[in-house]
Amino acid sequence: MAKKSWHLNRRTFIKGLGASVMLPYLECMGMGNLTSFGDVSVAPKRLCFVYFPNGVAMPGKKHKTDKDWNWFPHEQGTNYKLTKSLSPLEPFRNEMSILGGLSHPNSRSVLGHMAGDTWLTGGDLRGDTYNNSISVDQLAAQKLRKHTRIPSLTISTDGGVGYKSRASTLSFDSVGKAVPSEHRQREIFERYFSKTGGASAAERRKSLKQGKKIVDLVLEDSKRIKNRLGYNDKSKLDEYMSSLNRVEEQVKRNEKWLDIPMKDFDASHINLNVDAAIDPEAYLRSTMDLMILGFQTDITRVMTYMMAREDGMGFGDAFPKLALDLGGHHSMTHDKKTGHYERQGKYDQWLTKQFAYFMDKMKNTHDEHGSLLDNTLVLYGSACSSTHNANNCPLVLAGGSNMGVKHGSYEVFDAKKIHLSNLFVSMLNKVGIETESFADSTGALPSVL
Repeated sequence: MAKKSWHLNRRTFIKGLGASVMLPYLECMGMGNLTSFGDVSVAPKRLCFVYFPNGVAMPGKKHKTDKDWNWFPHEQGTNYKLTKSLSPLEPFRNEMSILGGLSHPNSRSVLGHMAGDTWLTGGDLRGDTYNNSISVDQLAAQKLRKHTRIPSLTISTDGGVGYKSRASTLSFDSVGKAVPSEHRQREIFERYFSKTGGASAAERRKSLKQGKKIVDLVLEDSKRIKNRLGYNDKSKLDEYMSSLNRVEEQVKRNEKWLDIPMKDFDASHINLNVDAAIDPEAYLRSTMDLMILGFQTDITRVMTYMMAREDGMGFGDAFPKLALDLGGHHSMTHDKKTGHYERQGKYDQWLTKQFAYFMDKMKNTHDEHGSLLDNTLVLYGSACSSTHNANNCPLVLAGGSNMGVKHGSYEVFDAKKIHLSNLFVSMLNKVGIETESFADSTGALPSVL
């Protein structure tokens, strides 16, 4: 598309009085790049999942002095009043819905912390075997990957996969294997936002070809080895090869996208050197800034972020102590001393404050299709209501106004008839992935979506 005289560069600045300010997106900037990015007239539809562990403060009506710290509002419908726990979200009432009563039936009777492994899968982890299933984000990534540089971005505070009931990822592939999460901000930035990873295009292409050769050699050798292995070793090898197949696929994708320019962006505001053990708020917000940049540049349309792990594992357990001098998160959820609901509620409020930061940035960051939030469905929540109770998951659904989502209420659903997976069915349909069922769903969500 030829540039017209009235087109402005997307990074045009207003300058004066010694300062320069980047313009918001204007229609005259809407050139796009049809060759590189497809039909820019079609707004992208995105999914984002943000998770926190160990449940929330749920004092109930009998605890009158602590009722202000109940995570859920006390009144249903559009006239609900936020308690202190969710008060940072007050400015976003019209962009969000609070959902109560939803959970995964198969997770209600397992150890509470194991429910975190199934938050996005609805998988059945009862019994001694670990048979998880595909997570909703990875199902969406299979369909939306054709539009973007990477299928999905899986992030956590700790990185890796963790282990049964103490996972450090929310994402699971088509056979229920954990997808490793990433957690080092600078590495994430250099891997996905630096076109050549700091090398020349020729060097990068050579590196990609070498990586492809290595993968091919390993895949070829594995066939020879597999015939000599026992059952258990074959299972381990299959798991490894599944991971290697993902590497091979991404190498091929990197080759394809190497010569396609990224959208212009400014990342000067992102702190890539923050330490979670020193400043947890800055750490979480730095990660969220990267997520927003990822959506803004359209490198992916599916993201998950695990803010901390279950059961006192990892960096996140120390966040209440570091930020509010409240002690460890997991131990706090088991504390029964006077005022414990208020202490837990204050940390719930602190977590909500971080999500409110994400909401504000998503709402006020624009691409050529408007606010990022308007074209993104964001689910914020946990797998348990209290630390070992996998019923009535605390959930906030936000965004998606351009997809026809009607927000502004607190809805409570009948747990016997409507499952958390019903919400996932509706979310998938809203982003253009037609489906009638997911995991243990009984249909679509009857309202909000």
